[in-house]
This record gives sequence, structure tokens and C-alpha cells, in this order.
Amino acid sequence: MARTVWNSTVGKKTVMAVSGLVMLLYLVAHMIGNLKIFFGAGEFNHYAHWLRTVGEPFMHYEWTLWLIRVVLVVAVIAHAVSAYQLSRRDIKARPSKYAHRKPRASYATRTMRWGGIILALFIVWHLLDLTTGTVHSGGFETGKPYQNVVDTFSTWYGNTIYVVAMIAVGLHIRHGFWSAAQTLGVGSRTRDRALKTTANALALLLTAGFLAVPVGVMTGVVS
Repeated sequence: MARTVWNSTVGKKTVMAVSGLVMLLYLVAHMIGNLKIFFGAGEFNHYAHWLRTVGEPFMHYEWTLWLIRVVLVVAVIAHAVSAYQLSRRDIKARPSKYAHRKPRASYATRTMRWGGIILALFIVWHLLDLTTGTVHSGGFETGKPYQNVVDTFSTWYGNTIYVVAMIAVGLHIRHGFWSAAQTLGVGSRTRDRALKTTANALALLLTAGFLAVPVGVMTGVVS
């Protein structure tokens, strides 16, 4: 039954919707955590340490964090694979491009695929920069995320990569949230306006929240 559902277009869209909502919940929590940087190095570094001790003593050190990571990896892979397969299926069903682009298609809709690629590349860079320190611009300090974040956003390329990625996040959420609601059967004529408003508000809130950190470093509020 699982194989049959996965092979269907509806099944792949459902996987995309559910995995997308899982990642959206993570983004909201991640943004709130990021904003703790405005309370100083002690508060931010303590928060980063707390993430590794969540669930103790029932859960061992970092077990909860690794569980979250595994869920996110599964969600990202499921989202990417279903998106790719749906895209290939769409191309096979319509091998020749339309002569005229639909005028009512939003910019976010038209750039969902490219936005997904940008975000995939950003995730790799972000992990190598602030998790492993492999491509970190300064001297990466284990256990001192505040200092590492300041290092990253003290460089022009760190800011550029992050700003472009966060704009892509906003556009992706703006279209993806509404699309997921339609796939899961939440949408209707009476609720569509509210769903679109919610999608726009979430996209704006998350984009502004994430961009607040590099802006804080660039303006000297965070230093």
C-alpha cells in the first residue's frame, strides 16, 4: 500500500506537503533561537549548550538533538526526491513548453525549483560553516556559536550567501505553505484568502527574523 501511495502523484504531493510542514516548524523554532543572539554571548552560547542537553537524564547528551537532525534529514530528502520526481513527471506529461506563460503565476511559483536548489546548496554551506567549521571564515571555536556567527557575518560573502538564501526561504514558504494546504485538503473558497494571508505573513516573519541576525552584526548591534 505504501508503495502504491508513493507511486501516485497525490502521494508524492502529500509527502512534499507533510515534509515541508515539518521543516517549517523547525524554521520557526530555529528563528526564535537565533534571535537570542541579541541578548548577548552568554545567553546565546548557553542556549546552544542547552540544545545538547534537552531530555536529560532520560535522553543521553545530544541524543535529542541527533533525533531532531535525523527527522530533518528524512524530511529534506523526502521533500527533494518527491519534488524532483513530480517535476520529471510533469515534463514527461508536457514535453513541449507552453507558448505563453500563465500571467497570474506568481514569482514565487515560477522560482520554486530554483529556490529549492539554492536552499539545498545553502544548507550544505551553512553546516560546513557553523556546525563543522570546515569553511568558516575565522578561527572556528567549538562551543562558542556567538563568536562563530559574528565571524561569518563580518564577511561580505557570508552576508551575501545568507541574504540570498533567506529571500529564497521566504519565496519558498509563501507558495509552499498555501500549496501544502491545498494538497492536504485544508483549502476552500472561504479559507483561501486566510491561507494566503497566513503564507505571506509567515514568509515575511521568517525572512525578517533570520535577516535580523546578519543585519545586527553589520550594524554593530551584535559584536
